[in-house]
Amino acid sequence: MFYLNRQINFRMRWTVHIEGGPRRVNHAAVCIEDKIYSFGGYCSSEEYKDWDPIPVHVLDTTTLRWRPVRYRKRDIALPYQRYGHSAIAYGHKVYMWGGRNNAVACDTLSCFDTKKLKWSTPPVTGMVPYAKDGHSACIIKNKMYIFGGFEYIFDQYTQDVHCLNLDTMQWTYINTHGTPPCHRDFHTAVAYNDRMYIYGGRGDVNGPYNSDDEIYCPHVYYLDTITETWINVKANGTWPEPRRSHSAWIYNDYMYIFGGLNAKTKTHFNDVYRYSIKGNLWEQLNVQGVGPCQRRRQQCLNYKDKVYLFGGTSPCTHNNYIRMRQFDDSDDNPERLIDNSDLHVLDYSPTLKTLAILAVLEYNLDPSSLPQDIILDIRTMTLPNCISRPINQSG
Repeated sequence: MFYLNRQINFRMRWTVHIEGGPRRVNHAAVCIEDKIYSFGGYCSSEEYKDWDPIPVHVLDTTTLRWRPVRYRKRDIALPYQRYGHSAIAYGHKVYMWGGRNNAVACDTLSCFDTKKLKWSTPPVTGMVPYAKDGHSACIIKNKMYIFGGFEYIFDQYTQDVHCLNLDTMQWTYINTHGTPPCHRDFHTAVAYNDRMYIYGGRGDVNGPYNSDDEIYCPHVYYLDTITETWINVKANGTWPEPRRSHSAWIYNDYMYIFGGLNAKTKTHFNDVYRYSIKGNLWEQLNVQGVGPCQRRRQQCLNYKDKVYLFGGTSPCTHNNYIRMRQFDDSDDNPERLIDNSDLHVLDYSPTLKTLAILAVLEYNLDPSSLPQDIILDIRTMTLPNCISRPINQSG
């Protein structure tokens, strides 16, 4: 088994790094067929208008090109700007819930039809969760499960579970059994069979109440949605340093995590860990290639054998900080952040063709004599998008 894992780790590789996509932080995203849809978020270097329609961008995973969705005028169902919200895919529709802007938090369910490129506000019944952000959401069968988050009406973190039946549009509060994860926000949740796996997030030493004294839970929990029971798996192996605002996804029988922040140690991460669901084991992966810089509040979506990572915010490197000061010398704070517009691709099984292209790029070889399809692939893997301008400031 050790030899097999070494083989898998060796094959995984970061293969693509393209700038110029949507510059977004704390956004939500889903994958439907071969398209990735990104909703909302914020950018510190842009003026944020709370009541503008939420922006939607679509990534074609074949061409690696982003494009914005143009709304129809006078669509009364358009949701407003927000961040810290959640989105799940059910068929060809996206259901978005929660989040906040600088004025209010939201408890309204919105639906985006990816075929019609149109929003609607489905009527719901039952016990609707209080408005919150920093919660997690995942889909199991025909139900969207929501856990945790920060409720602004009570100024506290939560550990509640709600589910929405996407066929009947009825909300239900789940009165769970067992010991739940502590109150938290900006954790992750992934679905595996009938289980919802929770990792990370930010809590407070005073339990649900916010005193700005953060704590980070290192444990993996899962909710068995059949028995509605919480389980602390007490994993073996090399655990990740506790964190919040990271990303998580499922590939085969593993839960992967990337990045995040531990504000107690003032550490941003760009590491990759995986948790074996069947083996109950954490391990850190040494992924080949040039990966993303340290960051938090990005999105990671897997489609087939690839993971698409985009956005988030990072601590300024020395070069980026000098570059920004050329445009803005009003702030000498060394802990300033820079919002990212880049796209990275993590390939679990890169083809020989992909590896050959990477060698051409690494050694700066002349591609002019190569077949046209190879030249086109090189262009696809390197040509910047044009959604965002090069950065000249950050917040």
